[in-house]
This record gives sequence, C-alpha cells and structure tokens, in this order.
Amino acid sequence: MEFIKRIGNSIEKHFDHNALCINNTFYTYRDFAIAVSKIRTAIIDRIADSEKIIGLVTNDDLETYASIIALWLEGKAYVPVNPSTPLERNIKIFELTETKYVIDSSETSIYNDYEVIVSTNLTDTIIDLIPKACLGDQLAYILFTSGTTGLPKGVPITFDNVGSLVNAIDAEPEFNLVASDRCLQMFELTFDFSVVTYLFPILSGACMYTIPKNAIKYFYIFKLIIEQKLTVLTMVPSIINYLRPYFSEINTPDVRYCSFGGGALHNDIAKEWSDCLPNCKIFNYYGPTEFTVYSGFYPYHKITNQKAHNGIIAIGTPHKDTTYLIVNEKNEEVSVDTTGELCLSGPQMTSGYWKNEKRNSQSFFTRSENGKEVKYYKTGDLCFKDQEGDFLYVGRADFQVKIRGYRVELAEIEFHAKTGADKKNNIVALDIYNNLGNAELGLVIESEKFDVEQLFDYMKKKMPNYMIPTHVRFVKEFPHSINGKIDRKELRKYFQHK
Repeated sequence: MEFIKRIGNSIEKHFDHNALCINNTFYTYRDFAIAVSKIRTAIIDRIADSEKIIGLVTNDDLETYASIIALWLEGKAYVPVNPSTPLERNIKIFELTETKYVIDSSETSIYNDYEVIVSTNLTDTIIDLIPKACLGDQLAYILFTSGTTGLPKGVPITFDNVGSLVNAIDAEPEFNLVASDRCLQMFELTFDFSVVTYLFPILSGACMYTIPKNAIKYFYIFKLIIEQKLTVLTMVPSIINYLRPYFSEINTPDVRYCSFGGGALHNDIAKEWSDCLPNCKIFNYYGPTEFTVYSGFYPYHKITNQKAHNGIIAIGTPHKDTTYLIVNEKNEEVSVDTTGELCLSGPQMTSGYWKNEKRNSQSFFTRSENGKEVKYYKTGDLCFKDQEGDFLYVGRADFQVKIRGYRVELAEIEFHAKTGADKKNNIVALDIYNNLGNAELGLVIESEKFDVEQLFDYMKKKMPNYMIPTHVRFVKEFPHSINGKIDRKELRKYFQHK
C-alpha cells in the first residue's frame, strides 16, 4: 500500500501544479485534491465498509479520475464501465461483480437500479489524502475483457499487484517522470493501459492531457503534441499509422519518452516515428491485462536497438521480479530460438479470472522450480527467446486479437453475430488489416447476400463499438482445411485490397 501513500503525498506536494487538462480546461492538484476529498466523504457516508467493489462510469472529467483515487484511499476497488458501451453489457458486468453502488459524473445517470453517487454534486469538505489501512491482497480494480461465450471476463487486480508494477517501473533507470512533464492520456479508463497513464503522472506531480470522447483521436493527439508540447507519450502502435501522413509536420524535441503497447510495433514505422522525436527514448512495452499492464519492455533505438522478427520490434526482457517462460503444448520449457507460448510469473499476476474456474484451469499452470511450486499465466502469444536473452513476438496462438489496443475474442463477435442471425448461418469473424496497417474486423457469412442492417443493429446492442465489424463478405460455401476446419486463411483473401 506504499504507492497509495505516495499518491497522497504527491498530490499535496504539487498543489499549484496542473494535474489534468481536459478539453482545454486545466485543473490543478489542489482542484484534484478537493474533488478526491468530496467523493471520499460521500463514499464514507453512503457506502458500508464491507462493500469493496464499486462501479465507476468512465466519463472524461475531473470527478472520474478523482473517484479512482478516493476509492483507493478507502481501500476499495473500482469496476469501470464506458458510458458509450451498451447498457446491457455494463449491467452484466455489475451483476458479475455483485456491484451495488455506482459513482457517476453523468448529467443524468441511467443506473436506476443501483445506489448512485453523483460525483459532480457533492458538499465541500476538508482535504483528506491519508489512506485508510487495508491489506495488499484487497482488490484495486476489476477490468472486463472480451470473452468467448458472449460474456465479458473479469480480471481482478490487487493493491499488491499495482504496487509491484510501481516498484518495477521505479527500478528502471531509463524512465523517470518529473513534475514538469506533460503526459498524454489517450486511453479509455476501461482499458488497462489507462492505469499507467494516470498513475505515474500523479505519482510524479505531472500533468495529464486527455482526449475528449467525441474527438477524432489521432488528430487530437497530433494537436496536443504540437500545441501543448507534450513530453511523455504512451500510445498503441495503430495511432502512429494514422499519424503517418503528418510525420513531415511533426518535429517535437520536447518529447522525452514515448512508450508503445497493446499491439505489434513494426520496425519501418517505428524508425519513421523516431525521426519525428529527436530527443526521445522509445520503449516497446509488453504485458497483458492479467499481469497488471506491463510485464517488460524493449528499449528501441532506430540505429542501435532495432531488433525485430518478421518486421515486429522485440518485446525485450521482463521487469524486476517477473519471469518469462516459453513452453510447448505440454507446458514444458523449450530451448533458445524455439517458438512456443510465452508464460509469465511474478507478483504483478492476477490470482485468476473473476468467478471463472474453467478459464482459470486453461490459462494458469504451476511447475516446480528449485523445490517451489511457481504459478504461470499462459498469454496466448507465440514468442521465442534469442541468444542474447531478448524475447521476440511471433503471433497469437488463438483467435484473440487486438483492435484499437483492446483485446477482442473473435469467438464473442461470432457468438453475437450468429445469435442475431438466428443461428441460421455459419459466420466467421476475422482480424484484417487496412492500407494503414491497422487491424480491423471483418465478418464472413456463409449465405447468399442479404441486408445486414438488422443483424448489425442487434450486435450494436450487445457489444461496444470497437467490436463491431466494419467489413462484411458473403461466401456461398466456406473453404475447409484438410482436417475439416474452416480455412480462415482462405477467408482472409476475400478482404484483400484490389
């Protein structure tokens, strides 16, 4: 819980510094402290101490960020839901976590069946940033990612997990935020990368610059980099594909650090981007939600450190106290330069999926090491370790993909698509790549062509926008491999650019 004390101390120390820039409005750490304290008082007054899991509607405003810190100071976890995601899905998340209370800064809350704390309409109170004593194994947050059965799957992360992440980043001498830094926060708060893009700026008294929900994300980032002279960028690689046409206009000597994660970083565009940032250190981070955001990184440099496999930059080496292990299908360690599934172990690892023993038995295993049983998480990523000790990414071992940085189970899209079509058609979801090199979703339907408007209306009620396919193809008969499985490789050809 040491990092929560540090949060309070940092906020108090930097009262006169800007904490947030939201839609061109700046808020100081004093403003932030006042908002945190008002929400914290409301939590104490209205929520029983025994209630540890609280829903949070993730609007882009001061109160939403303050709510996270207020909950942490009270030893409670937040369960974030995006207000633009279908209500049915958000309610299902609250049902799975038995959430009774929701903190909501919306003008009008739609969560009528819950006890709602309206965080924008609270009584003034004294500033209180001293954390309540709680155990490290208590939950800090639960994030829900795409699931294979139509239900999202929850990843619970404890305060000890987050503290281990902070310790690991603190141990990296190449990365050190300071109070004068201006940091990009481009991520929706339901996405795990948001944790590092609000946590580390707060710990150092730096200012976060967010992206309005109705903005064109890549263009707004371009404006912030140029106009606000940002110094720290944390992005998914797909963003620089969209920024590529503007590279000739970007020369930003102010940027000190640029971190990537949430997708494959390709060597060619990394070099071009590096040319735009003459004084910047670039890090290619790797880590799943199940391992508290980051588990390790590769320090990219366009001349000295550009190790890659099939054009994808290496994911490097693990953090302090984290172990990487490459295994075969029997969970046996493979030799150097041999491709297998990357597995992770260490104090940042979740204890397991939320109330999902079947998935836990598939995704975790233990092995004996030096007389001790060590638990590992199977990432589903195919990698290999080279002779120099760096890990390189090869591809996915399953049909889970990254879309706009979000992890998506293709099986969930297929589930809802088939249900919406009354399960009359064979339907396959695929990740495909557009001319910019960004992953998009395609849907292949085994049928004569028909109007898909009703089908897509159904899917939009069941899934967030990033999971809705943007391309549809009709196929009279699906191609199959020699062993009888649908040949997805052949199906991809229907989406090839003419």
